[in-house]
Amino acid sequence: MKIAMLAVNAKLYSHQRLKEAAEARGHTLDIINTTRCYINIASRRTEIYYDGTKLPKYDAVIPRIGASITFYGTAVLRQFEMAGTYPLNESVAIGRSRDKLRSMQLMARDGIGLPVTTFARDPKFTEEVIKLAGGAPVVIKLLEGTQGLGVVLADTKRSATSVVDAFRSANINILVQEFIKEAGGTDIRAFVVGNRVIAAMKRTGADGDFRSNLHRGGTAEVAKLTPEERATALRAAKSMGLAVCGVDMLRSNHGPVVMEVNSSPGLEGIEKATGLDVAGKIIEHIEKNAKAGATKTKGKG
Repeated sequence: MKIAMLAVNAKLYSHQRLKEAAEARGHTLDIINTTRCYINIASRRTEIYYDGTKLPKYDAVIPRIGASITFYGTAVLRQFEMAGTYPLNESVAIGRSRDKLRSMQLMARDGIGLPVTTFARDPKFTEEVIKLAGGAPVVIKLLEGTQGLGVVLADTKRSATSVVDAFRSANINILVQEFIKEAGGTDIRAFVVGNRVIAAMKRTGADGDFRSNLHRGGTAEVAKLTPEERATALRAAKSMGLAVCGVDMLRSNHGPVVMEVNSSPGLEGIEKATGLDVAGKIIEHIEKNAKAGATKTKGKG
């Protein structure tokens, strides 16, 4: 097969591993810088250009679209979809997962365990929003934040009110969430490929940090999931419509709660923690599912 990967930084561990895994199985994989693509939107013509050259037809495309270019990246991916190229993750599904509010609403609709989450625009409802989330301490998140950035733990009602009011006065959208104290600064990432959880790791935050992101100095080790955690991860992936994703969960007193569903999960942490060939499993999934015109949404919003 001829596979395209949409990625800005070709040198990242995840991107090199996927290229190695594809080539080891006899495929070709071209890493295409998403930001250097441009598209011709014309009736019945689905042309994509890269650095001045029209791209050839690909059998499959792997979107590794960074959060900062979600809008542009999904537009390019839609063009691949409309050309009949099989997407590992569809543009609509990526858009759902990147919108923190929308993703929480979809998972709540489907009955998936979540921390109590509140959202309001008018600052006069600040105290009510904090109260609905269970009161201080609460976690305050920017809707656009990634990798632990834009996440604040407010220990007291006074500090929570100050942080919420500060963000709202700057017209920044935020979520206020219940703080799961019993998680103890750890979370679980379940790596979903297709209809299976193929790997899982427990991430622990750096000393004094309630966030467990590896990018912020956290550590990882292999995790054994309970049947409920495994089922929750699969249901969360299905809610988003993602074939490949990392589902981040906390172990609460009332069962697993989903914090986020990542549509472009890194491979380095999970492969090194578990020793599993996650990249190979992703390529294997593409081999089994890649068919021309197989996109469910066909580029529609």
